[in-house]
Amino acid sequence: MNIKFETTLDYFLFFIIFIKIIFAISYFGDVISKHTNNYIINELDPRFLYWKDRTEFIFIACMSLLLIYHFNPHNSVPVPKDTNILFFIFGCILLFTANWSLFFKEAKWHTFISNLLR
Repeated sequence: MNIKFETTLDYFLFFIIFIKIIFAISYFGDVISKHTNNYIINELDPRFLYWKDRTEFIFIACMSLLLIYHFNPHNSVPVPKDTNILFFIFGCILLFTANWSLFFKEAKWHTFISNLLR
């Protein structure tokens, strides 16, 4: 298996896979911490939950951008035009309905900046 990073899309796909691996680790860490009575693992549960939510959001946003890029009606993709438009719209809907409050309302940098502006 030979992985070639020739285009920006290759790096973007690798980033999506990396985010999904971090999501899987944090998801299983969250599940294990909820089913055990180990004090150390239970202390890590908020961190697992934090990263699970953020990586899920990043994954959804990245997949939405990938759908929008790949199924853009102005691209010449060997897919029927109706399917092309539907996947493009699906990517836009996923991007707009993502949980943006994770990065804007609950983020530490957002509260810091909003406190500075008050």
